[in-house]
Amino acid sequence: MTTQTRPYPRVQSLIDMFAQWLKHRRELSEIRQMDREDFERIAADLQVSPGDLDELVQHGEHAADELPRMLNALGIDEAALARTEPMVLRDMERVCALCRDKPRCHRDLAAGTAGAHYEDYCLNAPTIDRLGSDIKHA
Repeated sequence: MTTQTRPYPRVQSLIDMFAQWLKHRRELSEIRQMDREDFERIAADLQVSPGDLDELVQHGEHAADELPRMLNALGIDEAALARTEPMVLRDMERVCALCRDKPRCHRDLAAGTAGAHYEDYCLNAPTIDRLGSDIKHA
């Protein structure tokens, strides 16, 4: 549906947000109904602790959306990183998803100052710094 055929785009946006929220609540409910043994097995398969898995599920599927933006702001080629260091990228996504400094990250990304300040708060900073120029954009 285009904006022209949607007479109330703000209302539709709110409806879409509510639908996403409901979907997330259902997913949380499904996870909560799982027996602990199955949950721990899934966590082990994903190589995360059960506590981290529980928190990741609570944060939802968009919890690490800042990472690609941060990598881009730092001139890091995410596709190259995914090819050369897939486990490192996966761990960075986990760290990003569990981050408590999202508001600061959002502000810096929006202002274009992330490159100057990320080391002050980004828990992925040591990993990013260790990766070096191998994954920088050409």
